[in-house]
Amino acid sequence: MSFFGKTYKFVKQENFDGFLKSAGMPEERVAKILEGKPEQKLTKDGDTYTLLTVSPVGTNEVKFKSGVEFDDVLGPEKKPIKNTFIVDGNTVTQTVKAKELNATIKREFNGDDLVLTATRDNWNGTAKIFFKA
Repeated sequence: MSFFGKTYKFVKQENFDGFLKSAGMPEERVAKILEGKPEQKLTKDGDTYTLLTVSPVGTNEVKFKSGVEFDDVLGPEKKPIKNTFIVDGNTVTQTVKAKELNATIKREFNGDDLVLTATRDNWNGTAKIFFKA
């Protein structure tokens, strides 16, 4: 796939602050995240994928196999979560399950464009982040 190995840089966001606040994130952390210009890069080695995210709150590297749930941690608090990624063509759907948070994050790659769509239980909104390679 042509999107593997490309670095996608932040262009704009829609309602991502609402998504973060609905998850109970403190206002000052939400502000810090929204100030930054995150980057994402997806690579593949055999049947293992690596998603690298670089943002103002740090660098996060997640290795996964499509469809295989694994234990992970979220944020600087290292909250335990269950993570599952499913790669289907140019779409990578991530399901996050935690005690206080169940979320779905869909990444759709289309050439030099990446659109990340985030939803979560107990929140009626939809957040989007737009990236460009």
